[in-house]
Amino acid sequence: MIDLVKTDEHFMREALQEAKKAGERDEVPVGAVIVSHGRIIARGHNLAETLNDATAHAEMQAFTAAANHIGGKYLNDCTLYVTLEPCPMCAAASLWVQLGEIVYGTSDPKRGYTTLHANLLHPKTKVRSGILAAECSEIITSFFKKKR
Repeated sequence: MIDLVKTDEHFMREALQEAKKAGERDEVPVGAVIVSHGRIIARGHNLAETLNDATAHAEMQAFTAAANHIGGKYLNDCTLYVTLEPCPMCAAASLWVQLGEIVYGTSDPKRGYTTLHANLLHPKTKVRSGILAAECSEIITSFFKKKR
């Protein structure tokens, strides 16, 4: 039997590594990994500044990489691990890719999808949150403290 807590923490730590890569590029430090059948098939981190593209969020990068990996646009057997609650754009994109599950670290009370409408997700998408929340929150908080 799989220990879900250890599994969630393992994959969230991988997403945190992606967030650190974003921070090193002076991007908002959000990271994501997509897991299928217990294996990471895609990684992403924010690239909005690097690409001069407001839509280049970690989740969007990971969705594209995962779809390319599996050779199809639907990710219904996949789990997205992301350090920050997805924004409405990324939540809506998860609907279009029919994502199986979203696991996020910390909430985003200003721009998270739940501030707008929780029904942006595909009806079958499962959501869990709070995995390594303190670490996920700290990386964002520290980034913005340095900016001010």
